[in-house]
Amino acid sequence: MAIPITVLDCDLLLYGRGHRTLDRFKLDDVTDEYLMSMYGFPRQFIYYLVELLGASLSRPTQRSRAISPETQILAALGFYTSGSFQTRMGDAIGISQASMSRCVANVTEALVERATQFIRFPADEASVQALKDEFYGLAGMPGVIGVVDCIHVAIKAPNAEDLSYVNRKGLHSLNCLMVCDIRGALMTVETNWPGSLQDYAVLQQSSLSSHFEAGVHKDSWLLGDSSFSLRTWLMTPLHIPETPAEYRYNMAHSATHSVIEKTFRTLCSRFRCLDGSKGALQYSPEKSSHIILACCVLHNISLEHGMDVWSSPMTGPMEQPPEEEYEHMESLDLEADRIRQELMLTHFS
Repeated sequence: MAIPITVLDCDLLLYGRGHRTLDRFKLDDVTDEYLMSMYGFPRQFIYYLVELLGASLSRPTQRSRAISPETQILAALGFYTSGSFQTRMGDAIGISQASMSRCVANVTEALVERATQFIRFPADEASVQALKDEFYGLAGMPGVIGVVDCIHVAIKAPNAEDLSYVNRKGLHSLNCLMVCDIRGALMTVETNWPGSLQDYAVLQQSSLSSHFEAGVHKDSWLLGDSSFSLRTWLMTPLHIPETPAEYRYNMAHSATHSVIEKTFRTLCSRFRCLDGSKGALQYSPEKSSHIILACCVLHNISLEHGMDVWSSPMTGPMEQPPEEEYEHMESLDLEADRIRQELMLTHFS
């Protein structure tokens, strides 16, 4: 089927005097298969984004013509899901690569402005209890309200002298802290940490840590792997299990923690700008951080719209700094150690 093409002037910028938009590209003129293959999302989802972000993407300027919110969103989705400003992507919706870049910037900021609307911990007791029940049903681990881990996203070097973003693989990256529920919905996302920081240091300095240290979620905890330190609100696996109860605890912990590993794989397979397959994000750390957060917002919105978190095609393992190289973090928190021992005695003996 022929795809409608609109060719715009190379000097076209995003907004226009009189709020006039270029809208010759129509979603109704293309098939669902085309939208999924080019932009990664179905028609109704894109219409929802137009309704959600339209006001933020329609701000008037002094330019003579404007790119419609619909086209800006398609341009941004094309970049998020492919990881590149390909000429064919711009040609398909009738804009230059320069305008593609501006569309990505505008849509990214509009999504970031709405991050707290879609990424949040449940506040009411009933929702928190539901989290515990769902996690317990998965592998028998009680009291869990989320699983936490970090993921590195490659970025271009900020400058030759700044080594704070160089990770253990020798690559420049952001180390992003995330917490998800059993469905893979993200409840906490912090994308601004430099790649040189190890996972435990990211958590220690995070807003997430401050939130839990304040005792907001009593008698509840997160699950984290051995790159984190055991805390009263963060249960980690035992380094060398010895008793049957300790082995059972570690097995339940591993099965439960795997939820966030699957979520990371899905996030990077759906949003190829994050997986490094097309190279590092070619932006400053701040802009790269916003792009990552925008993808996380879209991830959660897609879940709210019934798109299964595990349904994205897995095209191979994502490149990550080798997780097996971290030092096991021994517990220095006696109270946390007591809680873990009591947990094993009560539920895994």
